[in-house]
Amino acid sequence: MLIIPIKEGESIDRALKRFKRKFDKTGAMRQLRARKQFVKPSVKHRQKIQKAQYIQRLMDNEDI
Repeated sequence: MLIIPIKEGESIDRALKRFKRKFDKTGAMRQLRARKQFVKPSVKHRQKIQKAQYIQRLMDNEDI
C-alpha cells in the first residue's frame, strides 16, 4: 500500500501527482497487465531477443 503524507500547505493536486509518480515507479499496472493473460516462456524469450535486436539496430544507426 502506498502512503503519501501531505505536507502542510500542499495542494491536493500536488499530492495526487506525487502519488501517481510513486505508483508508476512500483510497476503495479504493468504487472497487472502482464498477468492478465498467460504468455508462453518461448514467446517471452523470442520477444526478449527481438527487443535486443531492435536496441542493437538503434545503437548501430546512432554511430553512423
